[in-house]
Amino acid sequence: MGTALEMSKKSMEMSEAKDREGWLALFADDAVVEDPVGPSFFDADGKGQRGKEAIIAFYDNVISQSESLKFTIRQSIECGDEVANIGEIRITLPGNQVGIVPIANIYKVNTDGKLVSLRSFWEQDKLEFTAG
Repeated sequence: MGTALEMSKKSMEMSEAKDREGWLALFADDAVVEDPVGPSFFDADGKGQRGKEAIIAFYDNVISQSESLKFTIRQSIECGDEVANIGEIRITLPGNQVGIVPIANIYKVNTDGKLVSLRSFWEQDKLEFTAG
């Protein structure tokens, strides 16, 4: 499918466009999504969403709940089959509640160019929603 940088851009574009099927198609069947990395209110065990079914549930229960997402990436560093994107994400929830938080997202692709890992580093306590 593509390089890590290309796939990371597609992932962000499809998330922003709310293209569920397109976003899910980017991932290998055995992929892992850690968003955020470590224990969180999305993943109490901190082991990530493992496999396509868990990633589908993550999309349906988390990503789809926002009215909009907007990534602003200030720097991308690509090494081998991985890329680190540094920036921020703006999340708008129903009722025009807006949250902005710094992120470092690390994407890894397999030899087929499919995403096998998405690790999103952001601090939950830094994500506060205010009226937009």
